[in-house]
Amino acid sequence: MFFSVFIFILFSFNLNSDILEAKGGQTTLSYGFYKDSCPQVENIVRAHLIDPTSAPPLLRLFFHDCQVQGCDASILLDSNNGGTPEIFSILAAREAVALSLGPYISVPLGRRDSSVAPSSEVADALLPPGTIGVDGMLQLFAGKGMTVEESVAIMGAHTLGVTHCVNILDRLAGDTNMSPAFEALLRLSCPFGSFTPNTSFVLNDPTTLLFDNHYYWNTLRGHGVLKIDADLATNPITSPFVQQFAANQGEFYRAFSSAFVKLSSYGVLTGEQGMIRRSCNKIR
Repeated sequence: MFFSVFIFILFSFNLNSDILEAKGGQTTLSYGFYKDSCPQVENIVRAHLIDPTSAPPLLRLFFHDCQVQGCDASILLDSNNGGTPEIFSILAAREAVALSLGPYISVPLGRRDSSVAPSSEVADALLPPGTIGVDGMLQLFAGKGMTVEESVAIMGAHTLGVTHCVNILDRLAGDTNMSPAFEALLRLSCPFGSFTPNTSFVLNDPTTLLFDNHYYWNTLRGHGVLKIDADLATNPITSPFVQQFAANQGEFYRAFSSAFVKLSSYGVLTGEQGMIRRSCNKIR
């Protein structure tokens, strides 16, 4: 279902490629960027995101795009110059959070698309590994202009979706920062150690299709799936915010929305930079 929605939205943008042309020389993002040229663009995206199971991969798509070299759809380019416009990555992720009953986030628009895909080496260097620690995470997001509170909040995206067993093998090999009952559950879900197939996974939290603050509840109970999830609750710098978000979902939503906008706005191409993909799956 996710890919059928993805293709339908791309088709919609192809039909509107002329009116999605950027305004002449505008060099900053703005909340009303498409107000005159395509006032229904947000409704187009919203109308076709109806499957709640599409929310986790769409949010992951947003992170993988924006984390690498800014939200420019470059990570979606393949060897055949295929790709999608930046507006899909940003708006679809925003709508995915709302579809999962999370906050509705107002995001500024006007990014242009990259004409060059990042190398795999660049992507590997900029995407955080599953073994990243608290210090590395804070440094990573501080580089995007986030406070400690926002950095802890953006990690709350882990409330959606699943984690593949291959990403927690190190934890199962000797990490004790989890409750014994949860460790037994992980071992039951990923029973073959290094021979666990890549398709095996565990739920990030029991409400895996709802964007809520259960992620923080779980970390406080010793039920963090990834090492970083568990360490957020015990690190003296981040623990106060984990407790704050576990106690108050509204505070989590507020800080996550702020972090989302900062990540979506960092290092973007505007004005005459980059390009506009008039045909969504090709560079021309």
